Amino acid sequence: MFFRPRHIRVYFSPDKVLYNSLRNLLGFYPRNIALYKQAFRHSSIAQVIKDGVRDSNERLEFLGDSVIGAVTADYLFKRFPYKDEGFLTKMRSRMVSRASHNQVAMRLGLKKFIVLDNDRFKGAQPISIYGDAYEALIGAIYLDLGFKAAQHFILTRIINIHIDMEEVETKEIDFKSKFIEWVQREKKEYRFEVVQDGSGSVDKQFIIQLVVDNEIVSSAEHVSKRKAEQLVAEQVCILLEI
Repeated sequence: MFFRPRHIRVYFSPDKVLYNSLRNLLGFYPRNIALYKQAFRHSSIAQVIKDGVRDSNERLEFLGDSVIGAVTADYLFKRFPYKDEGFLTKMRSRMVSRASHNQVAMRLGLKKFIVLDNDRFKGAQPISIYGDAYEALIGAIYLDLGFKAAQHFILTRIINIHIDMEEVETKEIDFKSKFIEWVQREKKEYRFEVVQDGSGSVDKQFIIQLVVDNEIVSSAEHVSKRKAEQLVAEQVCILLEI
């Protein structure tokens, strides 16, 4: 039997099973297997390596999130050459949302790769763990093989297979809930203030401003109070890149 050099290394590697599983997932053999191990290592089981920094997937998650955002923006820019910036921003927000990443991770079967301390969660693992692992995986591909490889994987194995662009274009995101999840996670105080009550105003418009940690972040208006809250929440989500 003939083996190419990398196949020889895989064949005799103690990580042979992981190499082959990743080959099935990614379509190629990793060069630096350590990056992918880290991509699936949750902070609950990570070790401190220097100055309090742990060898978890959090840094790779940060990197991967940026790569996904860049690839998605480039894809949308080329797919919709006559759409304005507002449309493109909304589409990108929907495609790179936490819910979308969690869904992609589940469809890819990343759950079986993730290493964590099960006792910490008592069997109830937050679904965000999977989306985090997906972002970290993209970060690992980027560091291992470069931007083009990461872009190819996202386009061919994620967008083309797991994302329904017609659904993305037509569905509505509950930005208010998305924003509230963020402030709760970041332990910030917030309130939606009614600046103008549409039921008593001449133009029947509700004006809502969103205050975070006692600072007015944005405002929006609409004939529907609920829609005005959604609009201001959407503006803040885009502003904060949530």
